[in-house]
Amino acid sequence: MPTTRIDTVTAPDGRTFDADVVVPDAGRGPGVLLLQEIFGVNEFLLGKARDLAALGYVVSCPEVFHRVERGVRLPHDDDSMQAGFGYIGRYLTEVEDETKVADLLAALDHLRGLPETTGKVGVMGYCLGGLLSYLVAAYGTPDACVSYYGSSTAQRLALADDITCPICFHFGDHDEYIPMADVEQVRKVFDGRPDAEVHVYEGAGHAFENLLAPRFADPAAAARSWPVTVEFLARTLRD
Repeated sequence: MPTTRIDTVTAPDGRTFDADVVVPDAGRGPGVLLLQEIFGVNEFLLGKARDLAALGYVVSCPEVFHRVERGVRLPHDDDSMQAGFGYIGRYLTEVEDETKVADLLAALDHLRGLPETTGKVGVMGYCLGGLLSYLVAAYGTPDACVSYYGSSTAQRLALADDITCPICFHFGDHDEYIPMADVEQVRKVFDGRPDAEVHVYEGAGHAFENLLAPRFADPAAAARSWPVTVEFLARTLRD
């Protein structure tokens, strides 16, 4: 069984925050910084961390919302969704973009510096985390990036040329939060880049891979997307 612990990450301004770390049975491996949806570091995210650890990765899940609320770990129900919208609203408006990025890059550096982490380190995220993983790829130096239905990515395409690592995008073509026009913009900008992939799943809505959220879960789309991610990470993070 993978082992788990909570590490303390220190941001450039001295503020500290938690990161759940999951280490594979082998005790060592490439790293994946795994970034949350609006529900925080909850059972869905930790389940994905365990899945990745079972594949041999050292996974770190930092608490993204720590500057507005610590310890957010929400279940997937309507009340929690409203709470999550409240947290993301505060996070996006109260925390400067420069600070958001600095926190994430500190978490990436912390993961890269762990004794269990060997070789390459990637970043991966869902929903809010999908956008944040894209920002980490633009402002930092991960070795690979996987962005699942990253909200507002189309509004940040001016950063595309700053991304030099391989990147893999996943979208659903029935996403109520991300119009297909936005997806097509992402596809147009990254089309033709040998290190970029844009996958669009027919009939899938937002958060289709979260099988713990009945409102969003799409098992068929998830069954198609997850093997793509597994192959992409193996190809880009393993020497």
